[in-house]
Amino acid sequence: MKILFIGDIYGDPGINYLIEMLPQLRKTYQPNIIIANGENAANGRGMTKAIYKKLMSAGISLFTMGNHTWRNPELETFIDEAKIIRPINDGSKKGSGYTIIQYNDKKVLVVNALGTAFMNVEYEQPYKKVKSLLESETFDYSLLDFHAEATSEKIAMAHYLDGKVDMMVGTHTHVQTNDERMLPNGTLYISDVGMTGPLNGVIGVDKDVIIDRFINQINRPNVVANGPRQLNAVLFTLSPKRKIEKIHLEENA
Repeated sequence: MKILFIGDIYGDPGINYLIEMLPQLRKTYQPNIIIANGENAANGRGMTKAIYKKLMSAGISLFTMGNHTWRNPELETFIDEAKIIRPINDGSKKGSGYTIIQYNDKKVLVVNALGTAFMNVEYEQPYKKVKSLLESETFDYSLLDFHAEATSEKIAMAHYLDGKVDMMVGTHTHVQTNDERMLPNGTLYISDVGMTGPLNGVIGVDKDVIIDRFINQINRPNVVANGPRQLNAVLFTLSPKRKIEKIHLEENA
């Protein structure tokens, strides 16, 4: 069993580059299931139905989300029927915070949760909620997308769930980390998968907008960066031998 998890898709550059590179990823890694974080797909603001259909047609099995889940209100009209899960602790009544993917005779539980440190919004504590779900559901494998700002919170969650969840990925900060590993009790982990979208922006946004914001305190709206694109992902191999492999692709300028 192989599961490919693709880091946060940012805007049209991320959507188009992912679609272009999926055939190569399939050929090289031969994943059984492809999951992607889609909370920034609509130019940094959630997910639209048109984008959802386009990416599903390209071969994505399931989307996880994050703190921008509801930035595009159109999602409320179709999330209940879609292969999209939103964070289990965001307080929403629409959608679900988890799902089970059936692949042949195996059940894969996929959970989405939000961190609470430095997120500027108060969310329900995710720790016991996720642990309780893992203990109550029946599955063969489990994966948690923990959408959080602080690396320390991601690592703490990983150790808290070590041996209870098979795979855990961090998302949200858009920069791929260099700490992919198996934890002492068997959980496959990385602090952040990275993003799929513009290479030379500031985590997806035009660099001048963000530089202006830091230096001159001018809060202009975000603009998706142009130029070369990147794709970041991880591949989980669950049998016969368990391992996590980091993937990074980028265009030449």
